[in-house]
Amino acid sequence: MVFKEESGDALIFLISLADFFLPRFCPSCKEKLKPDEKYVCPGCLSKIKLADEERLLSEYKRKFEQDKIISGFSSHFVFEKDKELQNIVHALKYNQRFLTGNFLGMHVGRSLNSVFKKWRINLILPVPLHPLKKAERGYNQSLYITKSLSREVKIPFSTRILKRVRFTQSQTTMTLKERQKNVQGAFKVLHVERIKGKNILLIDDVITTGATISECGKVLLNAGASKVYAASAAIAD
Repeated sequence: MVFKEESGDALIFLISLADFFLPRFCPSCKEKLKPDEKYVCPGCLSKIKLADEERLLSEYKRKFEQDKIISGFSSHFVFEKDKELQNIVHALKYNQRFLTGNFLGMHVGRSLNSVFKKWRINLILPVPLHPLKKAERGYNQSLYITKSLSREVKIPFSTRILKRVRFTQSQTTMTLKERQKNVQGAFKVLHVERIKGKNILLIDDVITTGATISECGKVLLNAGASKVYAASAAIAD
């Protein structure tokens, strides 16, 4: 026990020393993080709204139930405009704050692990970016969430099965029908043999209308997946 306490004290000292030279800041409020604080400060974390069961059921019925493509959906946070979580997601998506992907994936994994076990997930796939978009941004933000999530729940992931083959415009201002048309035919399954008969979990940072997730799910089912489920760090209106 004494050894563990001393090791903990040594770790805090090393983090403090590292923070002196390369200080870490909360991606939301921009305040300097303390040595025992990871990724996001407690104040901002406490303000992020959690997605409850009633909200998740309502979102599933509204976005996925009718098409019968996505067999189940869950999320951990609620995405609110101009608030803490938007700052965190944007820091990952546009400012190369990769550790926030660890933060999001860890929370999704810990909160939804029992759900994934119930779904009997065999493989996790991040929603892919088109190569041009990935080259422009330099990375796929959903992959960082997926990596951390995969470690947490001990389910393998792959980036070599689902590919975005058609460039699509930003969907921020589009209606549901416009989004559905925008992503139609945008994805292709590679290595079909790796998904046949398997339960697949799709991961995205924020799910808004569900159009992209449904299009991914459709091509996976057509390629032989048994069932397709979806999860995200956050759900948005």
